[in-house]
Amino acid sequence: MEQQNDDLTPENTEENNTNASEENLSEQLEHIIDGNTEDINFENRIDLTELKEGISLIKNEISKVIVGQKEMIDMLIASILANGHALIEGVPGVAKTISAKLLARSLDIDFSRIQFTPDLMPSDILGTSVFNMKSSEFEFKQGPIFSNMVLIDEINRAPAKTQAALFEVMEERQITIDGHKYKMDLPFIVLATQNPVEQEGTYRLPEAQLDRFLFKIDIDYPNLEEEIEILNREQNLKGNTKTDQVTSHLAKDQITKFQNLVEQILIETHLLKYIADIIINTRSNPFLYLGASPRASIAILKASKAFAAMAGRDFVTPEDIKRAAIPVLQHRVIVTPEREMEGVTTKQIIKQIIEAVEIPR
Repeated sequence: MEQQNDDLTPENTEENNTNASEENLSEQLEHIIDGNTEDINFENRIDLTELKEGISLIKNEISKVIVGQKEMIDMLIASILANGHALIEGVPGVAKTISAKLLARSLDIDFSRIQFTPDLMPSDILGTSVFNMKSSEFEFKQGPIFSNMVLIDEINRAPAKTQAALFEVMEERQITIDGHKYKMDLPFIVLATQNPVEQEGTYRLPEAQLDRFLFKIDIDYPNLEEEIEILNREQNLKGNTKTDQVTSHLAKDQITKFQNLVEQILIETHLLKYIADIIINTRSNPFLYLGASPRASIAILKASKAFAAMAGRDFVTPEDIKRAAIPVLQHRVIVTPEREMEGVTTKQIIKQIIEAVEIPR
């Protein structure tokens, strides 16, 4: 009961009253005026129990192999709930690929992996038309992109021609070959890994390609305790495969159901303005050569809803928006050459913008 009193904020009350009937609204107002808040019901209007249980199962499975990296795992799960794609960046050997593979294995969905190389052609990804001698007709042979979850390993090792092959499928969940449209089986999520651009043999991804990723997730080195735990787990494997420890839990229809629930998460009008203020500030910031597009504001909206659902809430808070801002924006804005030479990063500028924009009350 004490917890209910702690949760009694004007924002929560307004959200609960939005869809209430006039009778319930009057009763709640009478309770507030009289100082009696014990009978006010603050339960979620959207049942998120199954979603929270599903997320817990996924985290438990991944944690059997991956040590630490909790923020990365949260971001990957949030990208699935928000029906968006995720770009994972880090130096070689920090578990980028294995994390994506484990996430796919914890879900009961189709999975394919594409290793990007400098000689990879668009047809190697999308598929191609092959002439059938028996029927004397061309038949389309699907490429590895036709899957529910696609892991693109080292995406920035392929040239721009191959990158362009992903534009349509990532945005519209379809491809067009020889005038025919082929729809992807939903859910369709792309997880891509890339090495820092300073590494040998890498290409800088086009801005249009980066803009199609909901998140850019940075992975750093583990600390001392995590490094020791990694070694202990490797020692205890005794020849067993890491992925064999992970069990599949969530099926396609469950994931689609969770994505629909996230779409229903409520967000107040003043929080929509808060998102817009952050985006507008990126366009007028003197340290940024390129600001964020409207697609970025929509991405923050979807990501903040996913974070709210993961926290067991059916409404978005300013903290959800602030948490989503950096991974959503850091790959969509470009620092001016002068500031880049000084070592200023997009993450630092975005943090300054978030601190400068007034949080709605």
